[in-house]
Amino acid sequence: MMTNFTRRKFIKRSVLASIGFVLLDAFWYEKYVIDWNYFDISKSDKNKIKIIQISDLHFEQLKYFHKSIAKKINAKKPDLIVITGDSVDETEKIKALNEFLQLIDNSIKKYAITGNWEYWGHVDLTKLKNTYFKNNCDLLINENRTTSIRDREISIIGIDDYIGGNADFEKAIEKLKQAETTIVLSHCPEHRDIITKQKGHLNIDLVLSGHTHGGQITFLGIVPFKPQGSGKYLKGWYKESEPKMYISKGIGTSILPIRFGARAEMVEIDI
Repeated sequence: MMTNFTRRKFIKRSVLASIGFVLLDAFWYEKYVIDWNYFDISKSDKNKIKIIQISDLHFEQLKYFHKSIAKKINAKKPDLIVITGDSVDETEKIKALNEFLQLIDNSIKKYAITGNWEYWGHVDLTKLKNTYFKNNCDLLINENRTTSIRDREISIIGIDDYIGGNADFEKAIEKLKQAETTIVLSHCPEHRDIITKQKGHLNIDLVLSGHTHGGQITFLGIVPFKPQGSGKYLKGWYKESEPKMYISKGIGTSILPIRFGARAEMVEIDI
């Protein structure tokens, strides 16, 4: 029969082990063991376009898991890469972002947008834009681009940040070329509600957002905090109305350097 001393010792060790597991999960596993999620929303098996979404990098310095992400991107050979905001929060960190982008095949066309932290951190947007440009990436601030891939035209609409910048969907679609596929990049998912009202007869196939970090810290499905600009949205797919939207949980962290119940994510979509 277990003595009281032995029982107390067992309980103490169990508690310490549980705390250790939670800390390991929050400070390491959910931050650095990236969850790669794949979706096929194509309408046909022919001429699929592969898109990889990178969101909320919150770059501090180039680490091994960033190198792993770049290596996996190159192996997957996407047609497009989209970067949906909050890449850096200080101008000085653009250097580390550049080191990461240089690891990715330069021939892959990339499009990026701003997030709230590019504004809150007073990032030099000209320097950011030039750094993106060197890496075959267009920074779209209420702008659009149309490109042709495998005999398909795809339009990318990039919206300025909803809470830090000056999101203007109507400006972003000026001189938009009607294409077979149209994708909107909008950092804050709440802005989708405005896009829905303003899009008129424009057919939008997909909205890609980030910002929420999937809650970053959650407990049994309870999300204590969502950042301004999240609205009613948290993570994953929202298909209850058009345009459908996917919210990435992103890569980095904000305010607190931990994730719990919201593992870091990369998104791969065939459209």
